[in-house]
Amino acid sequence: MEFPDSEIIDGVLDSIRFPRFLDVRYDPETPQCEDVDARARTEADRLLDSYDGGDSDRADGDHGDSGIPEGGTIAIGLGSRGITDILPVARATIEAVRARGFEPVIVPAMGSHGGATPEGQVETLAGLGLTEENLECAIDPRMETIELRSEGESVHFAQAAREADAVLAVNRIKPHTNFEGHFESGLTKMFAVGLGKQAGARAIHERALTEGYVPVIAEALETIQREIPVIGGLAIIENRREEIATIEALASRDLPDGEQVLLDRAREYMPTLPFSSLDALIVERIGKDVSGTGVDTNVIGRYRVLNAEDPASPEIDRICVLGLTEATHGNGMGIGLADVTTTLVANAIDFEQVYANALTSSSLAKASLPVALPTDEQAVTAALTSVGTYDPEKSEVAWIRDSSHLSSFRISEALADRLPAEAEIVGRSELTFEDGEPNFESIE
Repeated sequence: MEFPDSEIIDGVLDSIRFPRFLDVRYDPETPQCEDVDARARTEADRLLDSYDGGDSDRADGDHGDSGIPEGGTIAIGLGSRGITDILPVARATIEAVRARGFEPVIVPAMGSHGGATPEGQVETLAGLGLTEENLECAIDPRMETIELRSEGESVHFAQAAREADAVLAVNRIKPHTNFEGHFESGLTKMFAVGLGKQAGARAIHERALTEGYVPVIAEALETIQREIPVIGGLAIIENRREEIATIEALASRDLPDGEQVLLDRAREYMPTLPFSSLDALIVERIGKDVSGTGVDTNVIGRYRVLNAEDPASPEIDRICVLGLTEATHGNGMGIGLADVTTTLVANAIDFEQVYANALTSSSLAKASLPVALPTDEQAVTAALTSVGTYDPEKSEVAWIRDSSHLSSFRISEALADRLPAEAEIVGRSELTFEDGEPNFESIE
């Protein structure tokens, strides 16, 4: 794709004086798990010890209290999100499974992520440090699914997980980027969507656009629980610093309703910007390791989903994205949530992955390409000057690394009076550009 060159853009975009920025530290008190390894092992032991074979049609009392044969296989679903300390949590779960004489196998539980290919899903896990070598456990990334029937509707489930003697999942509980309910992102969704692979994710999303995400996912989970020996899962809750606040075991019988109280805690702890409105938000990078939508829609106040209203707050007039994370491997899903980006970002996007996600989830708007300009300076200028009469003294702008790192950020001076008491101004800086790239120079 060809874009206008910098000289052409300079001819229609006036140079401006940028606002002065304040360097802000915003770190309200938040809980933290002191010993992740020990907590993960304790909860994994509790989860496995509580399993009695479940209510699935495959449960067999001849194999002891758990219904799992000696030396049997337990599939462990792991997803594509960048969860802090996910490696030690996964290793503790694997060790707990082996301690009971069972054989663990990792099954990528990420729907269509990784370009909806086995190789891509292995690469996505590797980007999170979840390799066979690090885990000391086999990974079965097959994309094939079996179809479970529920009142005339098909529920897809990973063949690799179906072949195991039981299944559990490890995932973070957090507000979802597309819908609200008594469960959102977490274990229930991982079983129903993530372990449905591409075919299952697409079927769920298609139905959800007309019937709603919560009832469709809940019905799918019920079908899976009836047909598959589901042990349950380890639910991870993070604090606003992206550290693990706690880990809780949730048995299959406690899903999906047991996620409600954990979701409420996750919402309380999640990082947010302390502003209800902005003229512009500058985001240095987006990526699948940050959020399934590249940037957390709850932070920016935009869902862009059919038949779903955007969050009431915050209201942000312009969003400018300046880069992709390295770990996203070119998957720029969510770029359509921005109004402005750069040609460098546009050219770095792997549209094969993006379109696989967009078509699977029916979230076409998130895959659309915003205005792409040759330099960061032009992109930022366009964002600041396209919201009405521009005044650097009055322009309300926030500048963040990404939507999950919000303990420190920059704001224009016009926002100083709106900072909460927990926020601290730790410096002042002047925004300049060198060869079109941003540079913040500290000032007294």
